[in-house]
Amino acid sequence: MHFCDECGSMMHTEGDRWVCRSCENEETRNSHAETAMATRDGQRDDGAPSVVDATQGSTETMEVPCPVDDCDGERVSSEMMPKPGGSYEVRLFTCVECGHKWRES
Repeated sequence: MHFCDECGSMMHTEGDRWVCRSCENEETRNSHAETAMATRDGQRDDGAPSVVDATQGSTETMEVPCPVDDCDGERVSSEMMPKPGGSYEVRLFTCVECGHKWRES
């Protein structure tokens, strides 16, 4: 990809020239520079980044009763997670005794 120096729009090739369809700026193509451009075929996929579970190894707990009927747990760990859509966060609880997870209502 090549971007216009005048307006910043993506330029298109027409023969031996780069042409901006927004401001009609033209530049001569440079075959040496174009061979250095990365193509999708030349890129590598390292996969998804690893995500750390904030509750693993956490020693901070708070006193909140577990809502599971047959669990007598009174301690939970908690974490804040962004709500889909990004407007606010939701607090998620995990019971230390049984591992049950729920969100703050």
